[in-house]
Amino acid sequence: MDLKLHNKVALVFAASKGLGKAIATALSAEGATVVIGSRDAEELNKTASEIDALTGNKVVAISVDLSKSEEVAAFIAQTATQFGRIDILVNNAGGPPFDKFENISEEQWLQAFNLNLMSVARASKLVLPYMQQTGSGRIINIISGSVKAVLAGSVLSTAMRMGVVGLAKMMADEFGPYNITVNNVAPGLILTDRIKHTLPKGVDTEEAIKEKAKSIPLGRIGDPAELAVLVAFLSSELASYISGQTIQVDGGASRAIY
Repeated sequence: MDLKLHNKVALVFAASKGLGKAIATALSAEGATVVIGSRDAEELNKTASEIDALTGNKVVAISVDLSKSEEVAAFIAQTATQFGRIDILVNNAGGPPFDKFENISEEQWLQAFNLNLMSVARASKLVLPYMQQTGSGRIINIISGSVKAVLAGSVLSTAMRMGVVGLAKMMADEFGPYNITVNNVAPGLILTDRIKHTLPKGVDTEEAIKEKAKSIPLGRIGDPAELAVLVAFLSSELASYISGQTIQVDGGASRAIY
């Protein structure tokens, strides 16, 4: 399917690996000009080269620390200067550490706020003027299935991602008149390094994954590419009437009806 993303400029954060890399690849494959960011410049450049080779489209890599406002501002300004527009923003960031509430320090709370909630607000505000100029835009936030069901040890992630859900609802309401949609994508068990960190210690990884898959109706862990295609669709004109939503990609694992 041609999602008509040619001539669109997309920003994807935390894109050197995992979900961000898969999303950047999907957008590039659909013809978008993709600018990827993460803290690890070496890994980021390697990823850009890999996507270039796979899709035949040039991918721009700019190192950025999402917790630093001046770096995010520079990242977005450089993109706008180089390409003259910004059409798609994918807010994505590595999740905070897993632990029990009683063990989490105030410093960890502040770090999680800055990286997983404030970064979404910061980047979204910075791209807004460029989307207003073109009369359209797509903001997509990668959050977590923990906003729909309790996930042990995820108190930091859950608290911040729930904040993103509320923020996205408000942005969707305010940005609608500019033809800008705002949505959240909530992954369930997708095979990334972060999911591996949630597996029981001292247990064979493959066996632990098989055990976790038993609770999923489709009987398997998801692949990052399966989430990426949804993000590509939400980035397109075909999704022009979808806004303010939180969409799960979890193989049917969530039993919630609401």
